[in-house]
Amino acid sequence: MERGWIMGQARDVMDRLTAAAGTAKKDIEAIGNCFAEDAIAHTPDHGEIKGRTEIVRWWAQMMEAVPDGRYESVHSYEVGDTAIDEGYLSGTNSGFITMPTGEKLPPTNKRVRLRGCDLATVENGYIVDYRIYFDQMEFLEQLGLAQQS
Repeated sequence: MERGWIMGQARDVMDRLTAAAGTAKKDIEAIGNCFAEDAIAHTPDHGEIKGRTEIVRWWAQMMEAVPDGRYESVHSYEVGDTAIDEGYLSGTNSGFITMPTGEKLPPTNKRVRLRGCDLATVENGYIVDYRIYFDQMEFLEQLGLAQQS
């Protein structure tokens, strides 16, 4: 049982994270319960985030920016102790967007649909390494905050 991995565990934890963050019923406590205390997340907008508390804070900011955000799965995989999801986040920017500097941008009330990919490495039932990828420029363009190329 290398690294505390049990077949299907990574997929189960990733599915719980998706249910807590990517459906109509947002559950910040359930999101926190998916991550190890010392987890590390790698995000396109805030870089490396260390620790469950800070990761939960990042998720809360994302949910504040797009409170009606829904996740639509395109592909779901599990390879060893890592779950991989590819899909779309759709919703309306009706809340403040927190920038890496802490500055808050007011809502644009524009709809977004972003393709992204998440990878979650799980040990002993918790995500220890989380990576999320999405195109920040596409996000800002859809919100009218950057010029389209």
